[in-house]
Amino acid sequence: MSSLSVYHVSSPEIPNKVLTHFEDIVATLAEQGVRFDRWNVAANIQSGASEEEIIAAYQVQIDGVMTERGYVAVDVVSVRSDHSEQAEPQAEWLDEYRHSQDEVRFFVSGRGLFNLHIGDYVFAVLCERNDLITVPAGMPHWFDGGERPYFVSIRLSGDLQGSVAELTGNDIARRFPRLED
Repeated sequence: MSSLSVYHVSSPEIPNKVLTHFEDIVATLAEQGVRFDRWNVAANIQSGASEEEIIAAYQVQIDGVMTERGYVAVDVVSVRSDHSEQAEPQAEWLDEYRHSQDEVRFFVSGRGLFNLHIGDYVFAVLCERNDLITVPAGMPHWFDGGERPYFVSIRLSGDLQGSVAELTGNDIARRFPRLED
């Protein structure tokens, strides 16, 4: 189940509030300029499906968001816990960073925790299958896939080369709870 936990930066061990109702999550994040949506699609994606098959299954929804927001590129990010060569990029995601453009992810399967550092608060958004999150350009955040990460997500971008993460140098991510498996 998707959830949103809101922490004050001074108390990373105890959230100020925890939301699990979809509408409450959407409204709270919208107040911060973050889009959270759910694509209720009956797409039947087989394990091991190719990037092309995954994109084709969600093409109508992808086209809608790309047209609405002016994105020009789409690809699939697939991470499984048995891929040891992916450990280094995952460690990078655990440090606070920002992008020069929106970071858009739709979770086809699996889950991940986006932690958004907004002012004196951290908004920890647990995204699961069928969740779409748009982290606005420039917003400091970090991503946690858990100890044994597993997710397949569709990534949309406003640039054909994609967006490079710029580390903020802030160690805040180390003080907050990690995604537990």
